[in-house]
Amino acid sequence: MNFHQIAGAACRALMARKDGPSLYEVCDPVLSKYGGGDHHLGKFYRTALGNPALRALLRRTGLAELRDGERLAGLQQALIRARDDASPNWDAIGRPVAALLDTIELKHPNPPAASAAGRMPEIAEIEAAIRSCGAHLLRSFSRNGFIPTYAAFNLIGDPDCGGRELLMALSGLNSRGYKNSTLLFNLARVFIARSPARALINPPWRGIAEPMWEPVQIRHRSAYYDAFFTEALLSFTETGLASPDQTNAARRAIADMVEFCVVTSKEEVRARDGAPFHVVTALPPAPHPRFSRFFAQIKQDLGFGIYVPDCDTTACSFSAATQAGSTDPILEQPLIDFYAGYQVGGGSNQPRVTVPLNDNIDYDGGIVTWIDNLAGERPFGNDLDPTLNLDVLEVSFRNLARWKVIETPRRLDTVQRIIGFQKRLTLSGAFSNPRSHIYYLPELYCAYFGRCYAAFMALPPAARRKIDPDGAFELIRGKVLGYVENELIAAEMNVLDAALALIALGHLGASPSSFTPALHCIISHIGEGGRHGPFKAYEWNKMKTPTRILVGGPEVTSAFVLMGLALARRALTS
Repeated sequence: MNFHQIAGAACRALMARKDGPSLYEVCDPVLSKYGGGDHHLGKFYRTALGNPALRALLRRTGLAELRDGERLAGLQQALIRARDDASPNWDAIGRPVAALLDTIELKHPNPPAASAAGRMPEIAEIEAAIRSCGAHLLRSFSRNGFIPTYAAFNLIGDPDCGGRELLMALSGLNSRGYKNSTLLFNLARVFIARSPARALINPPWRGIAEPMWEPVQIRHRSAYYDAFFTEALLSFTETGLASPDQTNAARRAIADMVEFCVVTSKEEVRARDGAPFHVVTALPPAPHPRFSRFFAQIKQDLGFGIYVPDCDTTACSFSAATQAGSTDPILEQPLIDFYAGYQVGGGSNQPRVTVPLNDNIDYDGGIVTWIDNLAGERPFGNDLDPTLNLDVLEVSFRNLARWKVIETPRRLDTVQRIIGFQKRLTLSGAFSNPRSHIYYLPELYCAYFGRCYAAFMALPPAARRKIDPDGAFELIRGKVLGYVENELIAAEMNVLDAALALIALGHLGASPSSFTPALHCIISHIGEGGRHGPFKAYEWNKMKTPTRILVGGPEVTSAFVLMGLALARRALTS
């Protein structure tokens, strides 16, 4: 949006005709000031929804159905029960909000067909872009002492989360603070989506991955991000395009990030049999996440004070450390044994998925996301994401010999059940449906399958036959490649879309001639990031609850572009 569009949207929101009680007329009487009960609910309301900026935008938005005094009273009574009850009935509390939530309609991006493929860039242009992205990452590490990533709230929420999903979350999440934020964010979503402020809060964009708007970005550090940036810098040095000074700087950064992953972020937990195990936490204790003091307090106030380890951060950290040649003892643990305790099956593990937002897919064989800490805490309940399961396979392939996966029947069975989960997902076509994914886009699933496929193909042929006797990987490859070639790159893309497409195409052995649309998109948009880097910040991953929280950043875009271009360059010059 340009300045005039922003100003117009803001003006329309501020001058809208009010046709019913506003969010603040609903909530102020019961949440602004009260004694007793749960103090966090009121604090969350005042911090996240009652702030002056949002209040100004939404004060003229009312819901006509709440002019019904009985319905308004029922909604306020639900908020009072959430506030005052020692053990709230969250299903009953959520139903009035769920009914309102089902009155809004949100859609996933559906980009139009691309007008033309554009021209194939010269190798020199591709190499210049690789150098620019590598320099950006190293410059950021030098300036900050780490490579930052950013989080941003999109208050309109996720298209996959309606009333039914709200009730799932309220029942399945474990933390009362997280339930509070989910309840109130989803109530606010209704007023935002039915207000002229919608155009300001959720403007349209080009492509699939959502751009991240600078004013609401929260800078932080996590082992998951450091593992990703480690792979990007390894890719940069492997191209041979880094100068000697850049190569040395990259090695220092990689060593620092690997230590952050497997030492600083290490946390001891218990496996299902009670044995101690070291995994990697999503956010280590302060000051390591590098939040500003302001946002650290806001995070606490909003109910996000507890973060527990997760299977994805652990898998990616182990993988990055393995690729970097780490000899840390943590890598000797057969991680696949630990994951087996978090694998969904028809028996006692089936109830592990407490927040089944993507229940359109068959979970059998998949690994859930969140790991219980030593205190038994799991504030986010548990869910199951397909892309996470690709990361579990990838790290298992990289450590196949170290963990004796083939030699140990139960380990091989765990891996093969994850492959079966992925095979069913892709053969059904569900992998390309955004609803099937908890934290990622379908296009990112395709890129990460390419990454997993490359690790699989690096194994000896005999090992590949033992792991995948039925040829599931080739079946999945065909489905994913078909989606990328016939849908993703055939439509209008933004830079992150194009980078993810290149990663998939490059790893899956597509014809180099198919790279043209993605390469043209990237090279023609160099400089769009302005003072922040070569490219803008886009959505890398997200949380759908308590509302749509995006994670990405200009450095993230540079890293994906670098890896995609490196693969394309290799294919074009071989």
